[in-house]
Amino acid sequence: MKQPNIVFVFADQWRGQATGYAGDPNVLTPHIDRLASESLNLRNTISTCPVCTPYRGSLLTGQYPLTHGLFVNDVPLDPDAVTMGKLFARAGYDTAYIGKWHVDGHGRTAYIPPERRQGFQFWRALECTHHYNHSAYYTADPDGSDSDMPRFWEGYDAIAQTREAQRYIRTHDRNKPFLLVLSWGPPHNPYGTAPGAFRELYAAERIQLRPNVPLPLSMFVPHALAGYYAHCTVLDACVGDLLATLDEQGLAEDTIFVFTADHGDAVGCQGHGNKQAPWEESILVPALLRYPARFGRQPRVLDAVIGTPDILPTLLGLTGLPIPRSIEGLDFSGYLDGGPDPSDGAALIACYHPIADWWHGLGGREYRGLRTARYTYVRSLDGPWLLFDNQADPYQLDNLVDRPEHAGLLCELDAWLQRRLDDQGDAFLPGVELCRRWGYSLDRMETVPIPPSTLPWHP
Repeated sequence: MKQPNIVFVFADQWRGQATGYAGDPNVLTPHIDRLASESLNLRNTISTCPVCTPYRGSLLTGQYPLTHGLFVNDVPLDPDAVTMGKLFARAGYDTAYIGKWHVDGHGRTAYIPPERRQGFQFWRALECTHHYNHSAYYTADPDGSDSDMPRFWEGYDAIAQTREAQRYIRTHDRNKPFLLVLSWGPPHNPYGTAPGAFRELYAAERIQLRPNVPLPLSMFVPHALAGYYAHCTVLDACVGDLLATLDEQGLAEDTIFVFTADHGDAVGCQGHGNKQAPWEESILVPALLRYPARFGRQPRVLDAVIGTPDILPTLLGLTGLPIPRSIEGLDFSGYLDGGPDPSDGAALIACYHPIADWWHGLGGREYRGLRTARYTYVRSLDGPWLLFDNQADPYQLDNLVDRPEHAGLLCELDAWLQRRLDDQGDAFLPGVELCRRWGYSLDRMETVPIPPSTLPWHP
């Protein structure tokens, strides 16, 4: 079989419930819904550490955050790490990265030199920005040309980044396979900055709230969600454009196309702001995988619980490439072919050190937990914290952790969690102690400080 191309597309802060195919009554995602009708729907895909930098560290290395060290935002990934871009480049793939990077740790707008790009040859990226309508990037091409002078995407950056990805697909040498990673900044807040035509599709008064949005927030959350969904619908149109380009170039059959997100966004659910917390809106992400040459175009919904470190080894498995010993995640490629689930049935979830809008001063807490196909169990430093039966209670309104009738289940899940922590050598230390051991300085909000902008103009 021909070595497949890979187009790996992921959004920032797109929760797993926020698509038409997942049943959200508000959002318009016709292109992604069509993709779902032709794809494997990995409906229990979990963001193991639901924060931007930790997710990207695990995506690139196939490791857990306490191994690669990126358990908080704005810290650097080891330039010598064994990573996705390097592995595919060594196997003869051309590699391209477009959009948000957020594993460099040298400042959110700083130039990232080639030795810190982790094997990606074609480069149109910036560390991090959420100024979607005035968004910078740096460029490099496989021929060795490189610029440390920033450029700015024209208009709304996700649309411009998608156009760049389309150009890459259209002009790429057909004789070589490629790995193209497209990392969008939306629908991460600020919510009100999508193009006007998309914002006009949503009115706050028509938004239906999830039942786990507390009453005090019910007046404010619809306005945030209207903007959030507008971002989602822009990205949906971008997915449609990418799929159309693969069709027009005759590449769709032999391309692994993945649509997913780094983590979700509570947008008021459980009274919570955005990410980091262990509730479903934060940890569950959309995950569609289409590879017609191998799986056809008939939709399948798969129930195995897949964590972030499992993504890289699964892509390597699907392309027949060796999986290095440094990778801690599991290869699910055989399972996608109809084989057995290679896991123990649970994904580890963790907040190693709460930061920013969920730091200790705002109620954040360290936790370790398991998400199975049915249950979510979470332990904090103070002991068992949360236990939900997600099948009976999909909005996680009924915490079973102190119910005597569930004591046996709690003990079983707690022992299971402890085995996973023991396997990783995770002593479940306070986050401040972990930061001290890794040499991360913290500001007064116990968050790694972000160096000032290096751009000539930055809002």
